[in-house]
Amino acid sequence: MLSIISPVYRAENVLAELIARIKSSVSGLTSEIEIILVEDYSPDNSWEEIERLATLHPEIRGIKLSRNFGQHYAITAGLDAAKGEWIVVMDCDLQDRPEEIPNLMAAAQQGFDVVLASRSDRQDGFFKKMSSKVFYRTLAWLTGSKQDESIANFGIYHRKVIKEIIGMRESIRYFPTMVKWVGFRQTSIEVVHAERTEGTSNYNFKRLFNLALDIMLAYSDKPIRLTVKLGLLVALTGFLFALYTMLKYLHGDIIVAGYASLIISLWMLTGFLLITLGMVGLYVGKTFEGVKQRPIYIVEKRVG
Repeated sequence: MLSIISPVYRAENVLAELIARIKSSVSGLTSEIEIILVEDYSPDNSWEEIERLATLHPEIRGIKLSRNFGQHYAITAGLDAAKGEWIVVMDCDLQDRPEEIPNLMAAAQQGFDVVLASRSDRQDGFFKKMSSKVFYRTLAWLTGSKQDESIANFGIYHRKVIKEIIGMRESIRYFPTMVKWVGFRQTSIEVVHAERTEGTSNYNFKRLFNLALDIMLAYSDKPIRLTVKLGLLVALTGFLFALYTMLKYLHGDIIVAGYASLIISLWMLTGFLLITLGMVGLYVGKTFEGVKQRPIYIVEKRVG
């Protein structure tokens, strides 16, 4: 069986075309398919459209989340429900072209467990491209691992890979990083990236920043290490400044202590302490969220 998972948000006008193109594209691969559409509490009529399509296409399985959990949590819900030996994850906006699925499968048959889609020529706006470039380069620096900005969620994954990802039940979810972490035999192929035909991307600068912050706290301790190094640098600088001041005092060059140096030192040290406390507080907060062991997502309805 081949499972195709797609998180759905603001997509009521493209779902019918998505299903038709998926079925047409995979018809030559296998007769056993399931299309899992995970509706992430979309404000439009996406769920009603999924219910309508499920009556027409027995391959469709719909999952409606109880609130907007986010794209990667919706993907997790789809992975938990998938039954296929091979599993495709793709966006619903048709920028990930269903016609590329046979190419991904063909590459997988060469002995790979993961085949990722590399968007060689991204059909996105200037801001989306630049924000994505900054996001992935920052992520690579923080996590110490290579990140490819041309690769997102679109790809085909063997069941044994998905089984290990399903077993990772941490509260912060980012699918590409989890795929990279579990390992196995991975490769990528170039695919055609289509233009968006409906709506705009839901990832604005604020959401990208929050996502990057969450990933940083979940997959990297580099900020803590940087604060330690910065603390040592500040301490060394303070020691040298104190030694310099003492020598000037012993030579009689200082009669009245300098107001400017006192204020500068006070503000610098106070700012550094606040940054350090804030960074540690973020890690403690995310640890607190994790030990609650709340469900990663909540399903309100199912269909199909």
